[in-house]
Order: sequence, then structure tokens, then C-alpha cells
Amino acid sequence: MAIFKGAGVAIVTPFKENLEVNYDKLGELLEYQIENGTDSIVICGTTGEASTLTHEEHLECIRFTVEKVNKRIPVIAGTGSNSTDTAIYLSTEARKYGADGLLLVTPYYNKATQRGLKEHFTDIAKEVDLPIILYNVPGRTGCNLLPGTVASLVKEVDNIVGIKEASGNISQVASLMHLTQGDIDLYSGNDDQIVPLLSLGGIGVISVLSNIIPKETHDIVANFLEGNVTLSREQQLKYIPLIDALFCEVNPIPVKKAMNLLGFEVGGLRKPLTEMEPENTQKLVKAMQENGLKLI
Repeated sequence: MAIFKGAGVAIVTPFKENLEVNYDKLGELLEYQIENGTDSIVICGTTGEASTLTHEEHLECIRFTVEKVNKRIPVIAGTGSNSTDTAIYLSTEARKYGADGLLLVTPYYNKATQRGLKEHFTDIAKEVDLPIILYNVPGRTGCNLLPGTVASLVKEVDNIVGIKEASGNISQVASLMHLTQGDIDLYSGNDDQIVPLLSLGGIGVISVLSNIIPKETHDIVANFLEGNVTLSREQQLKYIPLIDALFCEVNPIPVKKAMNLLGFEVGGLRKPLTEMEPENTQKLVKAMQENGLKLI
């Protein structure tokens, strides 16, 4: 059984003015997501600025989220690392806290071979009895997890059950689904490709867009899975300009700006991320207003 079907939010990590993690605000965001139909919380992913959290902060965010959500919807913990030992440590701790699943990004910077990737994920999976979603985002990691490698992992490792595909390469995703014979839970990692990946057998999205319009993102997936493909496609296309604006600078710079414009008060960014450029802010504001979002 899949960890979830539908739209999972790759939730931001809110900061106080001094850039400490704002757990009170995180609690508010979690409630907002659940109230608006989000199907799963993905904590400490790219959007959550996990790369600049200390290990202690990283694990406390996972613990806090699991406790706050309290099994109302699944919580998936981002516990990937470019060090296999570190990923094992974070993953085993997340399991102790009660996470429902793990999201494991491909090792970044190291540029592991396909053999190295297979051994990396296999070693982690052996140490933790939780369902695992692989995360392929070569544009950020410099490392592409190829379909043959994924197919081998899914066949040989019982608790590797899914993949968040953010390569942007539809042909690669089609090859993946062919080689796995659909025996993998496919999630779009790109908000502008939700419907295309659903059409190849996907069951959901792990979304940045859900931070600001959770119900609408949920509906794109729900309508497709219920057979309302035309409506799902119309909704996907409607939000393309907004999605483009959310990625006109590196994620999560624009989505945090968008949330602050909406009054969520999620704070700033930890360096080396910096505030959004004025011209890009104008583009984001325009896209948000065109979609009827009320800015403060």
C-alpha cells in the first residue's frame, strides 16, 4: 500500500527574526495544510532548507511534526545525505520518532556511480524498516538516478517503494515505469508536470505549490485519479504562470516570499540563500494576484 496518494506538501521551515526555527509557526502551517486537504506532510526536504539545519534542528523538526500531526495524515521525513552513514543516522532517528516514511535524495556533490547509488540506498534501507521514497533531482544534486538502477532497487529491496521524480525528463520517467512494470509509487517532483506524470501511472505529487494553494493542488491529483482528466488538466494549466513564478529563483526563495506576502510570516532564509530580487518579486506578485490570492 502506498504511503499516500494525492498531494504531499514539501513544507517550508519557518524561522524567527534571528533565524532560529519557529516551531509555533510550523505548528500553524501544519494545521493549515491538514485543514485544506493536503494528503501528506514532507518535512525537512529541499523546500524545508534541510541543508542549512543542524542535525539537532533537523531531527527536532521531524519529531515536532510527527507529534503535531498525530497520525491524521502521513508524515514523510527527508533524511537523505551525501554521506551514507549520516543518512542512516537521520533515518533511524526519524523512525524512532514515528515517521510514516522517508524521502531519500540522491547523494549530492559526490556524483556517485549507479553502483554507488544502489549500494547507498540499499544500505540505508537495511537499517530502517520504513517505506522509502527515492528522490531524483539531478538539477540540484549533479547526479541522475537512472531507470535501470531504480528498477533493480525496487525489485531487490522490499521497503524501497516509491520515487519522487524531478528530472523533468518525461522519456526517462516513461522508461522507469516500463522497467518497473508500474510496481513503484511515482510522485511528480515538479509542480508543472503533475498531470504528465499521473498519465504515466503516477499517484501524486510532492509539491512546493501546496504551501500556498494546498486545496487546489490536492484537487489536481484527486480529479485525475477520479477520472476527471479534463478538469485536472485545466487546473494544471491554470497554475502554470504561478508555478513558473515560484521557480524564477532557486527554491525555496520564491515560495517563502509568497507565503510572507500572504501573511503567513514564515521569516527569512538562511545563507547562502538570499531575499528575492525586486523584479522577480513583481513577477510573483502579478502571478499571485492573477490567481485571486489576497496579499497583505
